[in-house]
Amino acid sequence: MMLSMTAFARQQLDGDWGSLVWEIRSVNHRYLEVSLRLPEQFRSLENAARDKIRKQLDRGKVECQLRYHPAAPEQADLQINEALIGRLIEANQKIESLSGSASELRAVDILRWPGVVMDQDVDTEQLQADALTLFDQGLSELIANRQREGEALRGFLQQRIDGIREIVAIVREKMPLILDAQRKTLVERVNDLQMDIESTRLEQEVALLAQKADVAEELDRLDSHLNECARVIDTKGQKGRRLDFLMQELNREANTLSSKSIVAETTMQAVELKVLIEQMREQIQNVE
Repeated sequence: MMLSMTAFARQQLDGDWGSLVWEIRSVNHRYLEVSLRLPEQFRSLENAARDKIRKQLDRGKVECQLRYHPAAPEQADLQINEALIGRLIEANQKIESLSGSASELRAVDILRWPGVVMDQDVDTEQLQADALTLFDQGLSELIANRQREGEALRGFLQQRIDGIREIVAIVREKMPLILDAQRKTLVERVNDLQMDIESTRLEQEVALLAQKADVAEELDRLDSHLNECARVIDTKGQKGRRLDFLMQELNREANTLSSKSIVAETTMQAVELKVLIEQMREQIQNVE
């Protein structure tokens, strides 16, 4: 299974106490780097969240943010401090008896008294547990998205591998014809110049030309590196670093193939090789 390092996940939980929102995003990075932004009352969850990420991800820059929105007063159930209200009523009655005059004590006046309407009692431990459970869901979504992106990358890389194999096969098939054509061209030039060259010397020059233009070893190494790429793609665990190294090796062989080219056709094939290898290299930067 291939994983991309680029993905995003969002999970939200709503309750009478308000709402919790986790946003988790990851981008490519050489190593695993985790960044967490938590409200103050959820700071204690940081180590647990980091441990969960380290157990399931190997590479990537992972940014996690938790937002907590407490329920607005008009949305929450009001909790009344009945004991305080009782004392307020008793105090009002004493004032009436002492002053000898009755005063109208309205309910709205009582509600305005500090402490009569209590803040909603939120179970902090349960809220933190809910936040951690929600984080698990967000991390699972992130991994699923990384897997989906990774499978798309696998298809992209496989297409380029197949394209490079086709070019290698074309060059391998045409090299004998190219060398034979170069031999005939050399002989024709010698004849046109009416130079008296021993056949042995001429054959030596042709052999030297063939030796300089021989790319069989480079083609064999290209095949070997492509086989290794296919193997790495199908293995478990981290793949990105190994594939990145193989891209360097493929590019080295493509450069040698270009430098040994003696006709425009093989030069163009070498250029096409470099284009495909560079396309692979760019995408591999996102592979875990």
